[in-house]
Formats: sequence, C-alpha cells, structure tokens
Amino acid sequence: MNVTLITEFLLMGFPDDQVLQRLYAAFFSLVYLVALMGNLLIITLTTIDQHLQTPMYFFLKNLSLIDICYISVTVPKSVMNSLTNSHSISFVGCASQVFLVVFFAGTEFALLLVMSYDRYAAICCPLHYEAIMNRGACVQMVRASWFSGCLCGSIHVGGTFSVHFCGPNIVHQFFCDIPSLLMLACSGEQILEYVFIIISSVFLFVCFTFMVASYIYIVSTVLRIPSSQGRFKTFSTCMPHLTVVTLFLSSGYIAYLGSASKSPSSLNLLMPVFYSLLPPSLNPVIYSLRNKDMKVALGKIFG
Repeated sequence: MNVTLITEFLLMGFPDDQVLQRLYAAFFSLVYLVALMGNLLIITLTTIDQHLQTPMYFFLKNLSLIDICYISVTVPKSVMNSLTNSHSISFVGCASQVFLVVFFAGTEFALLLVMSYDRYAAICCPLHYEAIMNRGACVQMVRASWFSGCLCGSIHVGGTFSVHFCGPNIVHQFFCDIPSLLMLACSGEQILEYVFIIISSVFLFVCFTFMVASYIYIVSTVLRIPSSQGRFKTFSTCMPHLTVVTLFLSSGYIAYLGSASKSPSSLNLLMPVFYSLLPPSLNPVIYSLRNKDMKVALGKIFG
C-alpha cells in the first residue's frame, strides 16, 4: 500500500475562483448570523420569561444551544478559508470537526426524540404529565442526549481515523466529513467505520420507530377530541417539532444519498449544506413563528 503520512488536509469544497469564493463566504456568513441571532433569541426568551419555564421550552433552549454549537463547528472555518484563500486544516482540526459534527448531530437527534416523548406525555397522559416530566426527569433526559451524542462522536472519529490514508490529502468538501475522508483511506481499511455506520443506522432507525409510534398515539388521541377547534389547537403544539424532525432527517438523508457517489460533482459538494446549515438556521424560525407563547414573549421584549 502507498501509505501517505498526512499532517494536514485541504478543504477544496468550492471552486478556486475568487469571486465565487467571496460569494460563498458572504452567503455562509449571512446564514450563520441568522442562525446565531435566532437561536440566541430563543435561549434568551426561554430563560427570562416566566411563562416559558415548562419542559417543552427547556428542551427547546437546549436544542438552540446545540444548533449554535453545531453550525459554529464548520461555517466560521469555511468562511475564513474563503476570505484568506487558504484551504488547509490540520489533522487534529479535521478530527475535531468530525467528532464535533457527529457529537452535535447525534445530540440533536436524541433531543428531538425526547421532545417527541414530551409531546406524547402532554397529549396522551395529561393528568400525569407533571409527574412524568418533572424537573429531575427533564434534566436526566437532556444529560442522556448529550452523553449519547458524545459517545456517537467518539466512536465515529475513532473509526474514521483508525485507517491509513493513501493518495492525496484533498477533501472535496468545505469541512471534514466522514464520507469524504473514507474516500482517501487505503483500500479495505474502511471496514471498521462502515460497521460503526451500520450499527448507528440501526440504532437511529429504532429511535425513529419510537418517534413514529409516539406520533401515532398522539394522532389517535387528537382524533378522539370532539371539537375540530380542540383537535387543531392540540395538534398545533406538535407541528413545530414535527417540522423540525422532518427537516433534520430529510436533510441528512439527502446529504447521505449525495455522498454515495465518489465523483466530486457540484451537487455532491453542496449536499452537506442541507444538514449543516438548514436545521440550525430554520429551527428558530419554525418555533418562533408558529408558537403563540414565543411571539407573546418576543412582544414583551420589544414593547
């Protein structure tokens, strides 16, 4: 095997044209600022407003914190590379990106699962909701979400960088992602990480099954409500969460299909934008625009 000792990688996600790189940098900076301001606003509202001290908003505050960390892992480095025309990232920096991206993505998925259980308990077990979703239980669920994300990130960064790299150190993305790095690995050494990916996929499918089951119970409970206005009001509390789950899973699925091809086409290069930029930037919009309590709290701040 022609093993190459790599001390740094080159992130060649975008064309070499300076004008296009500046446009990408401007677009990424704008999206990053929107995501940062939106999520910080949600964290502020759910912290200072006494009417937003319920389990649902406690989980939402953690979701916003995850989104800030998630988008901050990749976008600032990419913008800096575009502005300075420097594409390099150190080996340790690349490994850190892989760990943190998987860490925050795994934590977000686990937290979305917890939030679906919260909606199930609120709608299907309203009389026992306060006992089920007490303060201690909510904190433990959030801790479990962060721990599961950390465990997932540790496993995948270990599996990805347990290989030897053969050939060039060029990563055809704007950040270090696992599919692009595995393409640089020596033939036959990706087995361990592929096993980890299969195990993670099975675990995510099981979690997704529980999420679907909770919404089946929610829908069946909502349909038994006599008045149509009551059905709409009850189900509307689930719509933001359902929209965020759909956006998060569909963007990741589209990106995964795009990375299946080994040719670094323009479409494949832009696929990770779906799961790295869209969820963190759109989650605040979804929760703030469709949530009456959030709009009331926002109105109090701005008089």
